[in-house]
Amino acid sequence: MEKELWSYLKTAQKPIVLYGMGNGADKIINTLNFFGIEFQGVFASDGFVRNKLFHGHKICSYSELKEKFGDMIVLLCFGSSLPEVIENIKKIASEQELYAPEVPVIGGGLFTKKYYDVQKQNFDFVRSKLADEISVKTFDNILKYKLSGKIDYLLDCEVSPDEPYNSFLKLQNENFIDLGAYNGDTVAGFIGHCPDYRQITAVEPDKKTFKKLQTNTEDISNITLINACVSDKCGMLPFGSKGGRNSSLSQDGDMLKSITVDSLKTDTSFIKMDVEGEEVGAILGAKETIIKNKPKMLISAYHRTDDFIKIPQTVLDIRNDYKIYMRHFKYLPAWDTNFYFI
Repeated sequence: MEKELWSYLKTAQKPIVLYGMGNGADKIINTLNFFGIEFQGVFASDGFVRNKLFHGHKICSYSELKEKFGDMIVLLCFGSSLPEVIENIKKIASEQELYAPEVPVIGGGLFTKKYYDVQKQNFDFVRSKLADEISVKTFDNILKYKLSGKIDYLLDCEVSPDEPYNSFLKLQNENFIDLGAYNGDTVAGFIGHCPDYRQITAVEPDKKTFKKLQTNTEDISNITLINACVSDKCGMLPFGSKGGRNSSLSQDGDMLKSITVDSLKTDTSFIKMDVEGEEVGAILGAKETIIKNKPKMLISAYHRTDDFIKIPQTVLDIRNDYKIYMRHFKYLPAWDTNFYFI
């Protein structure tokens, strides 16, 4: 297994600089501070360079810090799937040591060597349940990435979003539940692969995004839209609306209706879960549906540090006859990584 990034950075001789600002950079700075690691600069893409400070450092361009430091260690502090952004990251990586530190999107806990060693038996169990070579390679590569921060492991296991549908996710006449439907993009993708669907139920908690979902699906037939969050119980939960994919359950949020998959009482055959770190709760709230129908499931596995363990274990505790696949699509860092239960 790869050497842990944080341990390496503690002994690194080159200046460490951050690429990007915002929430991701805040999390990485907090982690650097925790380990007693200093950074010497911050840069942004040319269109985002501003004459202001970020954590006490002037926001520079890459070329400015390159001229100042020469060789340096670059820590990627944001996520993107845009081809032009990824190409620029690759270009910088060809000139400097570049890492994309693994910090959880939701919740705490770092993926460290100590964490891996403690959980190795659980990781080995999940790995043994994976159904094909691409899944095993994806699992192995992302674990190596999580420890080392090296983006080559992610680039090496990317597949096209169409690959699962062409390989093992055969859709026909489905009753689809989309949990975390966002603005309707995954509904449109589903219809493209399953035009003969029976019914769609799209659940989106963020109010602003829900309005976009309504607009983008108004010409779609046999679809039900629900403005709610998903959990293991029905009721009301505090939800922080941010008008995008970062919206999630939050103690500082407003109270919002919470539902379970089981409460929908639909004869579902396919479920997609991308619910910003609440996937385990959503699975538990679908227990009766899973036992009765054994629906195909696509479940995001990149929000929490323990997703690679907790998600498959939770599903297999309900039904142990699922085949499990794993795929990673083009994204830096390791977002857009999914488990598939067939």
